[in-house]
Amino acid sequence: MPIKPIWIVIILLSLSLTPAASVSQIYELRTYTTHEGKLDDLLDRFQNHTMKLFEKHGIRNIGYWLPTNQSNTLIYIVAHDDQPGAMTAWKSFSQDPDWKKARAASVAGGPIITNIESNYMQKTSFSP
Repeated sequence: MPIKPIWIVIILLSLSLTPAASVSQIYELRTYTTHEGKLDDLLDRFQNHTMKLFEKHGIRNIGYWLPTNQSNTLIYIVAHDDQPGAMTAWKSFSQDPDWKKARAASVAGGPIITNIESNYMQKTSFSP
């Protein structure tokens, strides 16, 4: 499911509200599509577990959005120092026992996610 250009503009504009942690910082735009009726389960998992675990593993939360023109979709941006660091952080996060426990509990009633898209981005030199 492609992201509409207006969402990219809105998301990128919102990044100007977040101070950069480092000059080489990169952003990761992620889009999760859920099974029908499972978005609330995903939102609950992010609010109560995932966001804290991201920070624990060096994945910085930037912002989370629900598109008004797409149901069952969560779009969010996180930041990393660099792309190799992102790979290390994701590996560490995926192996965290607290993450495994939270994920298992959230999917006890069936799978939540049908698709995940990820794009790494760098700010342009003229970004605010």
